Amino acid sequence: MRVTPRTLQNYKKTARPIVTLTAWDYAIARLVDQAGVDVILVGDSLAMVALGYENTLPVTLEAMIHHTQAVCRGVKNALVVSDLPFLTYQESLSQAIHTAGRILKETTAQAIKLEGGHPAMAETVERLTRLGVPVMGHVGLTPQSVHTLGYRQQGNTEIEATRVIQEAIALEQAGAFAVVLEHIPATLAQTITEKLTIPTIGIGAGRHCDGQVLVTADLLGLSEKAPPFAKQYLDLGNLITDAVQRYSDDVRTQQFPPHVGS
Repeated sequence: MRVTPRTLQNYKKTARPIVTLTAWDYAIARLVDQAGVDVILVGDSLAMVALGYENTLPVTLEAMIHHTQAVCRGVKNALVVSDLPFLTYQESLSQAIHTAGRILKETTAQAIKLEGGHPAMAETVERLTRLGVPVMGHVGLTPQSVHTLGYRQQGNTEIEATRVIQEAIALEQAGAFAVVLEHIPATLAQTITEKLTIPTIGIGAGRHCDGQVLVTADLLGLSEKAPPFAKQYLDLGNLITDAVQRYSDDVRTQQFPPHVGS
């Protein structure tokens, strides 16, 4: 059965952990979906893992739509959520509506994700959800704010922790169906998870969230540099390099293609 935002909310009620991974193309999406994850996020992290940028800021709306279309072709069961890229939703409500609308109209993604929970962003979320756009929020470390926040853990002071809590609550009140908590102390993530009735999806936020998300390239060992909170389950990078080297050796020694007949 296809996972929906309502499915995730039911999972929170029954304390069933929510499994989330990213994808950026058809092949990865198909395999991740077949493995049984609940949510596939077409994250703007694809700017780094698929397009080679240093951070998420350069990726365009057209690129996000292109990659989300490819991902959706490979998914049959998971909920597909697409990130809204930097400065495609922050300028105005009308811009956010236009951007979210394009993603839902031009792909078969079922939801969008945006960063931040300050009053203006909560207002944007409220407007989008009133229009029927399912929204996943994102607070704590927000990568689109890399030039102001860096990649350091957020919520370490009382003032910062209070801000993150208030932003998460504001997103729930605005109608978000879930919220990502990135790189915050585990105790803070637990507090937020207990306060909210919508699911929390943690990344570098400890074990007390309602679910977890990783960038799939980090999980597979394809990233040049993974964050400290990621876990590598496979060294696919070295496996690919080894396979290509063996193929190259076979071609150069004329062992490939194999000899057929005399």
